[in-house]
Amino acid sequence: MEIIEAINQRHSVRQYYDIAIDPEIIKKLQEEINICNQESGLNIQLITNEAEAFNSLLAHYGQFTNVKNYIALIGKKDDKLDELCGYYGARIALKAQTLGLNSCFVALTYKKTKAITISNNEKLVSVIAIGYGTTQGTAHKSKPLDHISNLTNDSPMWFKNGVEAAALAPTALNQQRFKLILDNDKVKAIALKGFCTNIDLGIIKYHFEIGSGKDHTIFI
Repeated sequence: MEIIEAINQRHSVRQYYDIAIDPEIIKKLQEEINICNQESGLNIQLITNEAEAFNSLLAHYGQFTNVKNYIALIGKKDDKLDELCGYYGARIALKAQTLGLNSCFVALTYKKTKAITISNNEKLVSVIAIGYGTTQGTAHKSKPLDHISNLTNDSPMWFKNGVEAAALAPTALNQQRFKLILDNDKVKAIALKGFCTNIDLGIIKYHFEIGSGKDHTIFI
């Protein structure tokens, strides 16, 4: 499966089969995480066979079941940390999808455990639950493309493709509180006020890049 296919097929999944992830898949996912950490300076960690993080009333309230594998998005405290974690978290979640896994970004309904290693100057931003889902999830409702961008009939195709991919990105509470503004040949990606919108901004930036075929230099 290609990454662009994964964007269309990946939906948030909260219920998983109680099955260990194949060791070869863990190896490939860890390799991707290592590359992301090298590029970003983050300290993203893959935690497997650990049930405590989602063994709480909050997780029960969030309807999570059999979550024993997750990715902890961690980095040095910085104004851009949330966005960076969202960007590389999206990259890893889509890689997981290509490997046959399901996933769900989780902001609150988990607890820190000793399995996660965090230095004094670091922050755990959020986690991504992963595993073999009991379903493939369902597509979320999206706002019209002209509500999340300045897309018009005259916009170049790459911008339209990028906005469409961004509209498929997971956002906290499905709020889609962002704007993509085409300005000449560059794009302004703006996080609006809301819950976890800076994490969301990183996620939609990665989705936009994949959909548009551009790299990070497209953003102003």
